[in-house]
Amino acid sequence: MEQFYTLQGEGAYSGQAAYFIRLAGCDVGCVWCDVKESWDAEKHPRVSVEAIVEAAAAHPARLAVITGGEPAMYDLNPLCDALHRLGFRVHIETSGAYPLLGTFDWITVSPKKFKQPLPSVCARADELKIIVFNKSDFDWAEQHAAHCRESCLLLLQPEWDKSEAMTPLIIDYVKQHPRWRISLQTHKWMEIP
Repeated sequence: MEQFYTLQGEGAYSGQAAYFIRLAGCDVGCVWCDVKESWDAEKHPRVSVEAIVEAAAAHPARLAVITGGEPAMYDLNPLCDALHRLGFRVHIETSGAYPLLGTFDWITVSPKKFKQPLPSVCARADELKIIVFNKSDFDWAEQHAAHCRESCLLLLQPEWDKSEAMTPLIIDYVKQHPRWRISLQTHKWMEIP
């Protein structure tokens, strides 16, 4: 769908320069999705792996983030292999609803209620990022954290439009459950993609 050079705004790598590769196509359908134009893959032209990697290599950072849409709908082995050959760390941001096909250096799983994540994908997550839209999301977060390995970074992130109401609840929750951390969408505060 698009690719761009910016800063990672969320999670463990927040603040680092990164090349984002946003793939079109998603059948998860989150009502609060901020990139709904990514859902229909047919509305976006196909781009070769070679062209994607050449564009990424034109920038100095060697961190590539594959996101979507739902990037795990595709076999990402060719893209991961090509990026790795040029020295990139390859990250994926996925809902976890599909098996992962590719070699990733960091896996962020952000499960959605609209299409449940696979426990096998949660078990591989380096980072579990739960978007907190309402109070019931804390219990839902714990259910998915139970499928993650002990070393997985657990993050609670307020849904952007609900951040004023949810952020204080997340702060209180993290103070009571210190295994969790808060993740903020810093790129939105900086007004960058």
